[in-house]
Amino acid sequence: MNTLDTAPLAPLLDRLFAEADAALPALHALLAELSPDELAPAVRSRSGYRELYTRLKDQPLPVSRETGRLLYLLARATGARTVVEFGTSFGLSTLHLAAALRDNGGGRLIGTEFEPGKVARARQNLAAAGLADGVEIREGDALQTLAEGLPPVVDLLLLDGAKALYPDVLALVLPRLRPGALVVADNADDSPDYLAQVRAPGAGWISLPFGADVELSMRLG
Repeated sequence: MNTLDTAPLAPLLDRLFAEADAALPALHALLAELSPDELAPAVRSRSGYRELYTRLKDQPLPVSRETGRLLYLLARATGARTVVEFGTSFGLSTLHLAAALRDNGGGRLIGTEFEPGKVARARQNLAAAGLADGVEIREGDALQTLAEGLPPVVDLLLLDGAKALYPDVLALVLPRLRPGALVVADNADDSPDYLAQVRAPGAGWISLPFGADVELSMRLG
């Protein structure tokens, strides 16, 4: 069974990716309002990211089509049953992961997103795809929403929110990550502290860049 390529999910994904592509000029215009000296700290700073993401609250900020399919593939190949997602946005990555859990026979996905409007859109998209069951999207700061109530064992973690928080979110979920669990970090080059952590020899990870903008890491036993 492949929920990803059948209705109602497949046409919904096509529409959402088309809408995201159409929104790119507006996104570029918003980012162009910031000088390079302003943009880099806003992306990488623990204090400046919230203003940036508030500015981009109406932008989809999705994973790429290729990364979405990669998430589905990884979750299916590992037989994932529990997934945590940092940075839900409009839910494109969530849809891919929820489809994988459905096709694996069921499971639980916990996402987190601090923009209320995006939480509402993501929930609508999950309902439209028939994938809302088993998916919980927590609204608020991930350092609070993921601080408790996680499954005892997590099979896959997606990092796709504020890049400066990648190490902190990983620290919250790390005690639940089973040996062999995967962590997928989108745009990981913008989180050098995170990359240093998962690439450090002897730190308990096998990690490598995957494609142009993804870091794929596996937790060792």
